Amino acid sequence: MPRLVEVPGYVRFWTASAVSAFGSQVTGLALQILTAVTLNASATEVGIVNAARWVPYLLFGLMAGVLVDRWRRKPMMVATDLGRGVLLGAIPVLYALDRLGIPALCVFVFAFGVLSLLFEAANQSYVPQLVPKELLNSGYARVQQADAVAGSGGPLIAGVLIKIMGAPFAVLVDALTYLISGVLLASVRAPDPVPDRGERRGLGSELREGVAWVYRHRTLASIALTSHVMVLFNSVVSTVFVVFALHSLKIGAFGLGISYTCASVGALLGGALSGRVARRLDVGATLIAFRLLAAVGWLPLVVAVRGPWALASVSLACFLVSLAIGIASPVEMSYRQAVTPDRLRGRMNATIRSMNWGMVAVGAPLGGVLADQVGYRFALWVGLSGAVAQALVLAFSRARKARTADELDPSAADLTRHDVEATAGEGKD
Repeated sequence: MPRLVEVPGYVRFWTASAVSAFGSQVTGLALQILTAVTLNASATEVGIVNAARWVPYLLFGLMAGVLVDRWRRKPMMVATDLGRGVLLGAIPVLYALDRLGIPALCVFVFAFGVLSLLFEAANQSYVPQLVPKELLNSGYARVQQADAVAGSGGPLIAGVLIKIMGAPFAVLVDALTYLISGVLLASVRAPDPVPDRGERRGLGSELREGVAWVYRHRTLASIALTSHVMVLFNSVVSTVFVVFALHSLKIGAFGLGISYTCASVGALLGGALSGRVARRLDVGATLIAFRLLAAVGWLPLVVAVRGPWALASVSLACFLVSLAIGIASPVEMSYRQAVTPDRLRGRMNATIRSMNWGMVAVGAPLGGVLADQVGYRFALWVGLSGAVAQALVLAFSRARKARTADELDPSAADLTRHDVEATAGEGKD
């Protein structure tokens, strides 16, 4: 079996991901500080800005899946990377002109979300073209580890950049990394065939086909539905987390950077352990166990109080949650790709991601409103409780029967291509 470094194009693909991940860590912290401190936003306004990033997933997510299955994936990734670089570069320009407010920031974040939606749907569907099936788990895990390595130092560097340059101008670093990533992806020499035009039908039929594949599948359905709920309640916590940590716990921007670094270390360790854990527990048990850990891992944050242990509590929560997600995410990702035919991967990925991240558009403002109207800690308890509930539901669903053998034999899925097309074909356009 070949090693990942021997797979043509994978190293450049991985490098592009790592470069972009570093810049994203800078912007992730910079935008939070920009919104909550520089623009003096309330918790509700922080939630609205966060929601603007993910609303495109609700509005255009399913359509993005059809486009990814119709077009070549690498050119789409290159174009959206370059576009994101230009958009981020405009933020400090507006700030310098004294024209950056919450509404303007929401517009830019929304446009950024549209491009990210297209990129991610194409990116996830491109990996199985690049990497042999037996290396899929490792391929996704190495990308996730690159994110974690960048994240382990990125937030601390971001804190220094923000102190020196200010939050708006620190965003320029991420703009540059997206441009570099786009150039690297353009240089990848790997198969990226033009999809078969003979299989195209009306837009509505193709949308229904992708949705039917996900939500009628024996195991993907419960995995997808509970992941939507998990993201909804995690977004409640993550939105309140920033203002709670800065305003109530008083850990400061540097402390926030340290907590993000701990999260990245957890994700790095999780990615390293993911393959071993999956081989020992198999797919279903791994997802259930670490979805539950990702939920209860927020507990140190929820019970934290201002004082010398505040930063340690926040950092521990970030570490535990990211460790759990780092283990479960590559397992889920490789399982989803392996049981889905290539012609449906774009729509499958976009369907799940659009609903997942669309939940942030609901959870982020909900968390902000709960925090402002009732209290930070109440909002955090709501988020933690909902996350625990979805893990328990997953434990009693068909997902507990998901096995690695399903990955090796896509015919194990209940829903055959004939079944999907029969369902999607009702009322063809």
